[in-house]
Parts: sequence; structure tokens; C-alpha cells
Amino acid sequence: MSLAMSSPTPPDDTRKTDDAVLPVTAPVLQLVGVRKIFGDLAAVDGINVDIKEGEFVTIVGPSGSGKTTLLRMLAGMESPSEGYITLRGELINDMPADKRPTCLVFQSLALFPHKTVGENIEFPLKVRKMPAAERKARALELMRLVRLPEHYYSKNVMRCSGGEKQRVALARAFAYDPDVLFFDEPLSALDYKLKKALEKELKDLHRESGKTFVYITHSLEEAMVMSDRVGVMSRGRLVQIGTPEEIYTKPATRFVAEFFGELNSFDVRRDSQGGWILDDGRPIVVAPTGEAIGDTVTVIVRPEIMRFVTGPSTADNLITGKIYNEYSLGSRMQYQVHAGDKVYLVEAARAAAPGLSSGDNVTIGWDARDAIVVGG
Repeated sequence: MSLAMSSPTPPDDTRKTDDAVLPVTAPVLQLVGVRKIFGDLAAVDGINVDIKEGEFVTIVGPSGSGKTTLLRMLAGMESPSEGYITLRGELINDMPADKRPTCLVFQSLALFPHKTVGENIEFPLKVRKMPAAERKARALELMRLVRLPEHYYSKNVMRCSGGEKQRVALARAFAYDPDVLFFDEPLSALDYKLKKALEKELKDLHRESGKTFVYITHSLEEAMVMSDRVGVMSRGRLVQIGTPEEIYTKPATRFVAEFFGELNSFDVRRDSQGGWILDDGRPIVVAPTGEAIGDTVTVIVRPEIMRFVTGPSTADNLITGKIYNEYSLGSRMQYQVHAGDKVYLVEAARAAAPGLSSGDNVTIGWDARDAIVVGG
């Protein structure tokens, strides 16, 4: 399916005031009503988003959510079936990838195995017929930027470690001097320690370069650590976009809340007295909402918000149960508490862990203001 479209009206880049006409910064990348349809499947279904100059935006979602298809359209490997994509106000729906001022860093890196580190980095510059001396100077400059030793310039790229190859691919991407860099899960094949190091280096590199990064990953940790904003996709739709803090503390839907970390959840209903009750009829205290009598909502309490209660307590909500198991999370401890047929998770800093163990009877609690309420 395709949709014949006239070119969209260019973004209005000025605004009038009583005294002058002032420039307005347009988004570097804009998607309006973007859809990609394969047969009867809308792999991407109505994406609207503006990406600002110099932002680090990460798109996350489960397998099949449409994030890779979206990236392929942004990079010029697919054309939208509907809607439009603009780069600095220019329509790029059908612009070939090699004509766009963008660069994609593949998961596989796509380095030339028979070439040296320097030759790999210089490839875009050689295509542009830059003189050899200038190419080498630029390659060495980029190697410093991505923290590769200068003597690696003559090293065969296949003799580099996984992390070093990653840096070579980044340096080559910067050699194109793109307006936007796209990343297709570039850290997914690396071990945990190296991945953590490169997450920080990528964020530093983004700050130092001032470039716009659009990053695709299934890793929530990568998204939370590196991004200015995170977009969450589900079934082809962008269901929420915001800062990592907003996504974690104010999820728009239960799906987003569950996707971004472990949680305790309660489906509750507003009773005839205006209060809230669980499915077993027990009352629960919920922060003020606009729901009417009979409406249902989901109350979410993150494990780090849930706390053990001993002695007299002012907690709004209390549950008694028994510790079934405990798990070490490094600097934190997580406890699994069984209460009837329900299972709850409680986290505490190791230094403040209460010294409980499996089989102990406990009371856990939380305050209404600390819970997250989403529609039922």
C-alpha cells in the first residue's frame, strides 16, 4: 500500500512579535503520521515525533514492536507507506540512504576486515576524494575522540577487541560528518562490563560532539543511562516519549510501567462510598484521582518504594506475609514476599537491609503518594 502525497508545507521558521521577527528553532528530524505497511500488517502505525538538534533519543520496545522498521525508514532503507519524514525541513521520504546527511552504526558494525583501523575510518573521506594527508590527520583526530590509541592507526581491524571495533565503527560514522547518527543496537553483542563502559563513553561522546543521536535498543538499562528522551513502542505505535525519569516515575500505561522494571501492581475499583477496594474486597488508600464510582485503575508500587514495617506505622497501606526468598543485587537486596496467593517484591540498600531471611513473617507497606496510578 502506498499513499500519493504532495510535499508538506515547510516548517514555519519565524514567529512575529510586536518588535521583531524572531527565528524559531525547527526540529532537526520530524515524523508526522508515519506508517509502514507490509500486506495487512502496520509495522509502524502513525508515529508523530520531533527530535531536537543535539538530542540523544532512544527508542525501545519488545521484539516486533516496530522499532527496527522505524529506524530503517529514518536511515533511508525503507520508505514510509504514509506520512512524512523531514530533515531540517526537507522531505526525505524517498531520499536514498547514501544521499542523506545521516549515518547508521549497525549492530554488526560492517567494518572492512582486510583493512587497518585507519583505512576503515578514512573510507568515507576517501570516497569524497580528500587528500591522503588530510585523511590521516582527520582519522587520528577521530581516534582521539573515541579514545583509540594513535598507534592503532596501522593495526588490522580484525586484531582489535570487540570494544575497540565498536570505537572504530563510531569513528568511521563521525568521518561522514552526519547531521544525525542512527544506532541499531550496537552494544548488544558485548559482555556486561564492556557494555557498561561503552554506555558511558557513548554519552560522553554525544556531549563532546554535539551531534544528534537516535538509538534503537531492547535494553532498558542502555536507554535509561544514555538518553535525553526515551520513546517506548508497542505494536507499531509510540505509546510514550519523555525523559528517563518521566518514563520511570510517570508511565502513561500499564504496559510502559511493566516494561520499565519490576513492580508490584494492584487492580482496584472505586466503591460506592468513593473509596478504593482490591479484588478481594480489602480497602486500599489511593492518591486522589478523577475516576467515578465503579471505575477501575491499576496501582503500581516499585520494589524500592515498598518497605518493611516494624512496630507502629503511619504507612497508608499495609500487607502481612512471609519472605519466600531473597536475592542479592550487588549494592541492594531484593526480597520476595508471599501474602496469600499474591507475590510482592521489596528492595532495600544492602547497608540498610533489615537482616531478614526466608520464612520470616513480615509486614510491608507504602504510602499512597508514592504509588503510580494508571488507567485500568
